[in-house]
Amino acid sequence: MQTLFITYARLLEHTSCDFVRYLYPRIQWEERLIGIRGARGVGKTTMMLQRIKMAFPDTSKAFYASLDNIWFAGHSLTELVEYLYTHGVTHLFADEVHRYRTWAVELKNIFDSYPDFNVVFTGSSLLQLEQGEADLSRRPHMYDMAGLSLREYMMMNGIADLPVLTVEDILERHVQIAASIAAQVKVLPAFERYFTEGYYPFRKETADKAGYQERIERVVQTVIENDIPAVEEVSYETLQKMKRLMVVLAGLPPFTPKISSLCQTIDTTRNQLIRLLGLMERASLIRQIRIEGKGLKMVGKPDKVLIDNANIMAAITSAPDEGSMREAYFTGQMAVGHCIKQSRQGDFLIDDTYLFEVGGAKKGFSQIKDMPNSYVAADNLEIGFGNKIPLWMFGLLY
Repeated sequence: MQTLFITYARLLEHTSCDFVRYLYPRIQWEERLIGIRGARGVGKTTMMLQRIKMAFPDTSKAFYASLDNIWFAGHSLTELVEYLYTHGVTHLFADEVHRYRTWAVELKNIFDSYPDFNVVFTGSSLLQLEQGEADLSRRPHMYDMAGLSLREYMMMNGIADLPVLTVEDILERHVQIAASIAAQVKVLPAFERYFTEGYYPFRKETADKAGYQERIERVVQTVIENDIPAVEEVSYETLQKMKRLMVVLAGLPPFTPKISSLCQTIDTTRNQLIRLLGLMERASLIRQIRIEGKGLKMVGKPDKVLIDNANIMAAITSAPDEGSMREAYFTGQMAVGHCIKQSRQGDFLIDDTYLFEVGGAKKGFSQIKDMPNSYVAADNLEIGFGNKIPLWMFGLLY
C-alpha cells in the first residue's frame, strides 16, 4: 500500500491549478458518490487531483488511487477503503475504474456500508452503470467530460480569456461579439492550430505537434486494445478491424455510410460493423448522427459517421478530409449540452430548432434557403454577416 501513497503524493505535488476545465464548477462535489466519464486524455485525472489541492487544506483527508495500479492485482478496492476509513480519510478519488473488474459491485457496497465516506470515480466513456446485481444507476451523480473547447484551448495557452456563450448569443449577436473579439485577438490562427493540436490538454506536455500527434495515436491504440476489451468481449481480429475502420473513416468526406461498402473494405459482416460502430462511439472515437424523424426500425444504421474530433483525424491519417474535420469540430462543440441530428434539408438540426450548413467561407444558403431558423457555419471567416456565422464561434459554447 505504501506505493499507492507515494504515487498519490508525487502526482499531487506536480498538479497545477492554473487552468481548470469547464466541468469543474458544474460538479456537485458534496455528493457522496460522483462519477466522471470521458474519453482517454481529456483531463479527468488532473481535475480530481485539482479538487484535492483546492478543497482539502489537509490533504491527508483525501486519497487518490488509479485502479489499474498493480497493487490491485493482489488487493481489493474494499480493502483499500476500509484502511483509509479507519485512518481518518473521508474522500477517495478512484481513477480508471473500468480497468478493475468488480468496480461496480464494490462501489455499490462501499456506498451502502460507509454512509459518511465520499467517492469520486472516473472511467472510460464506455462505462455503463447498469450491470445486473451491481446496478449503480440510481446512486452516483454522473458527469460526462469532453475535450477542450476552442475557448478553453485559447485560455489554457494564454491567447485570450473569452466568455462562454449560448447558442442564442451566437445566433442573435454573432457580428457584434465577433467584432469585439477580433479587436482584441487574432482568432483564426489559433482556430487553425486547434484543429490539429487543441482538443487534448496534454499538448502542453509535448515538445512539438509531432509529439502531440504521436501521443494521440497511442491514446487511440490504448482505447482499442485495452479500454474496449476491459468492458466488452471482443476478439483480437475485431480490434484490428476497428483500427482499419478508424483510418478509413478519417480520410472520407462527410457521408451517409454505405454499410455494404464498409463491410467489404474491412472484411466484416453487417451486424459486426454496426456493433463496431457502436463500441467506437461509446469509446469516444467516432460520432454517429441520425436523421430527424427517423423511425425506431432504422435506429441501428447511422446516417452520418464522423471521427470524434479533428485532432484524431490529423493524427491517424496524412490526408484528413477538410469537410469532415469541420463537421467533427462543429458537432463536438455542440455535443456538450445540445441535441444533434442530421437534417433532410441541411447538415445538422440542433435542439430540433436550428438548421445548420457547415462549410468554407464561400458556403451559401442554396440547400437551406427559405427554411426557418437556418444558418451557415463558415470556416475561414473572422466576422460573419446576417445568418452566416464564423465556424470558430461555436467553440465558445463551454
